[in-house]
Amino acid sequence: MDLMFSDKFLDALRTAKKAVVATGAGVSAESGVPTFRGEDGLWKKFRPEELATFEAFERNPELVWEWYRYRRDIINKIRPNPGHYAIAAMPPLFDDFCLVTQNVDGLHRVAGSDDVIELHGNIKRNRCLKCSRENYDEDFAEFPPLCSCGGRLRPDVVWFGELLPAGAFEKAEKAASSCDLFFSVGTSGVVQPAASLPLAAKRGGAFVVEINPVPTEITYITNEHLQGKSGEIMPVILERIRELRRKK
Repeated sequence: MDLMFSDKFLDALRTAKKAVVATGAGVSAESGVPTFRGEDGLWKKFRPEELATFEAFERNPELVWEWYRYRRDIINKIRPNPGHYAIAAMPPLFDDFCLVTQNVDGLHRVAGSDDVIELHGNIKRNRCLKCSRENYDEDFAEFPPLCSCGGRLRPDVVWFGELLPAGAFEKAEKAASSCDLFFSVGTSGVVQPAASLPLAAKRGGAFVVEINPVPTEITYITNEHLQGKSGEIMPVILERIRELRRKK
């Protein structure tokens, strides 16, 4: 892919010691994971208040679990794309690297990213409402499933009206505020509080880069906007970093 990078961006790729990559639904959409807000988004087929709130789970846990089991079946057949793998290869190139995602599909982990801040949880993980134990077991003896302690299991994702996992956003914000180089990749820039991370990076003096097929709500504050698919652009950026650092 033929990309033109500004001199300031190349300098940031060459010298940055602390980098943060924040990803959204667009990264996984390239692998075939349906998005929530696109033309074929899942929210076009279901009403969120019927399936993605704790009240809905309390009212009809079987319906909610059926929907999440359907979504898990889709995701379990999907593989990471070159964008996921390029991001997974980045940590050794920096003194400090942080990956933050709004995605719940776990594809960053499948691609090899070990330390991921999952702001909205992980759809492949379950959490017990009674003992808070987490597990990835899908071979349930009962449906809706129960924990070994007898408590009810729920998908470990953040539903509408719920708080983010304890400490997750604080850790992400701290990393964004202190980094030299910040990548916003495949996100609409409208979902809070994740949308505030590039602003925190900008205030902290970071060089902010956006990779997205179309301009977004945060494009105006970025130092570099690369329009296109992350699966095509991130591998080019990875190779350019390697090249610049070999020369250095």
